[in-house]
Amino acid sequence: MGMFLVLALALAFVFAYGVEGSASDHRYSKGDHVPLYANKVGPFHNPSETYRYFDLPFCPPDKVTEKREDLGEVLNGDRMVDARYKLHFQDDKNSELLCRKKLTKDDLEKFREAVKKDYYFQMYYDDLPIWGFIGKTDRETNADPFLLYKHLHFEILYNNDRVIEITVRTDPNFTVDITEDKEIEVDFTYSVKWVETQTPFERRMDKYSKSSSLPQHLEIHWFSIINSCVTVLLLTGFLATILMRVLKNDFIKYSHDEESTDDQEETGWKYIHGDVFRYPPHKSLFCAVLGSGTQLFTLAIFIFMLALVGVFYPYNRGALYTALVVIYALTSGIAGYTAASFYRQLEGSNWVRNLLMTGCLFCGPLFLTFCFLNTVAIAYNATAALPFGTIVVILLIWTLVTSPLLVLGGIAGKNSKVEFQAPCRTTKYPREIPTLPWYRGTIPQMAMAGFLPFSAIYIELYYIFASVWGHKIYTIYSILFIVFIILIIVTAFITIALTYFQLAVEDHEWWWRSVLCGGSTGVFIFGYCLYYYFARSDMNGFMQTSFFFGYMTCICYGFFLMLGTVGFRASLLFVRHIYRSIKCE
Repeated sequence: MGMFLVLALALAFVFAYGVEGSASDHRYSKGDHVPLYANKVGPFHNPSETYRYFDLPFCPPDKVTEKREDLGEVLNGDRMVDARYKLHFQDDKNSELLCRKKLTKDDLEKFREAVKKDYYFQMYYDDLPIWGFIGKTDRETNADPFLLYKHLHFEILYNNDRVIEITVRTDPNFTVDITEDKEIEVDFTYSVKWVETQTPFERRMDKYSKSSSLPQHLEIHWFSIINSCVTVLLLTGFLATILMRVLKNDFIKYSHDEESTDDQEETGWKYIHGDVFRYPPHKSLFCAVLGSGTQLFTLAIFIFMLALVGVFYPYNRGALYTALVVIYALTSGIAGYTAASFYRQLEGSNWVRNLLMTGCLFCGPLFLTFCFLNTVAIAYNATAALPFGTIVVILLIWTLVTSPLLVLGGIAGKNSKVEFQAPCRTTKYPREIPTLPWYRGTIPQMAMAGFLPFSAIYIELYYIFASVWGHKIYTIYSILFIVFIILIIVTAFITIALTYFQLAVEDHEWWWRSVLCGGSTGVFIFGYCLYYYFARSDMNGFMQTSFFFGYMTCICYGFFLMLGTVGFRASLLFVRHIYRSIKCE
């Protein structure tokens, strides 16, 4: 397994850094051609609904040259083509004619629809992103005209022989009225201004990360950290003062009861020592949950490692998606080993079915969701629709890497010699669970278990959502990693506490309950998705709604599996510890 992890990290680095490359070494001489790639257009408030730049009737080049995209860039929806703009190195242009184009009624309708929906465009110049809007109008009234920008002004900063920064501005004095449905002829023009700067090339991406590092934002992030730390301290103090004291009293009580059991019947968690380690129902599914959850936890740790060493700098196009695909494929052996090993400890026999269930537990819903969303994207002719070649590459990765490693891990787990360590013998027949009040049920317990971990991360969630489903930039990965560690700790502690309270009322069916309580934070995150979509965002339309809820459902499901595994592992350690501390016949 160690070899798989090292290989996963190494290949993730290769793939992540591989997306940075360009056609040059970023050094130019005066007059050199620096290509400007037109990437995509789309509604500003719908980040998933993007289209090819020349789907709108702009001025296409005589020969459309597509830039070769890496896997992650394609997954990110990038479809870059060489534009007609001639932005030669250190070559100022006052006003250059791009093209003279006659706009038909159909062209005007497309532009009006784009202006009405606040379409923006995205381009790349020497691997630096630039954005601008197509036009402007007052959406509140129908009286104002639809105005199309026909002039772009580029301002480019350079240091010696390297491009440092580029901005693009649309001049409101250079617009054309496209309100009326009649053919017009438009001159699309552009201008270029080169300005020397002392900013070094190594710091040219800093401007994109400054927004998330502003003092007022950092203050909010640190407030989130302090809030989470207070939650952890309160919960730790609760466990230390209540649980440990109660356990100490239980140990003293049970040690005295061993000497005089004639007139007193055992009560509490010791009473069910013969049932507490009884294997759970649906063992194969239970082990598949643990295998998938362990794999996702490992995936999260590796992603954080890459982020902390600076791989996911702003607009390193597709690096995150590439790393996710590669690391998930290479860590499938961990899922197979964990599931098969624990399944063997629980005396399971059908390990082939267990492996199939492990492989499909998370990938199955994700694949079905992808198929549906990709069909929607194809129907919209959006760039989110993956080309056939990319789908084949992903299927080959799953067939040639993920599946074999899953099987190899499963074989290693099946042949492992680890035995299930149960301090107490299990009786032949289970005891009847006493009637318990409603708040001891699974749903109320899940609600209590998920609230505290969610309260420790909800402030940070807004910034994550604004980055993933908006145009904000998130770069403070160190704070995010601290929040993640706090989330794991709080999840483990609250699950342990609820497991103890469950055993104290002589309810021995804690196995599945610990998974459900640990993973319930994923349900709360999905609830936050509903709040964010309807209250905090301006997303709309069937495609954007489908993508948001489709992929967020898969992410919340992944959190459920990962945190459910954390909750069970913590509870198992706790239960083994307390039952080792007493003498059970």
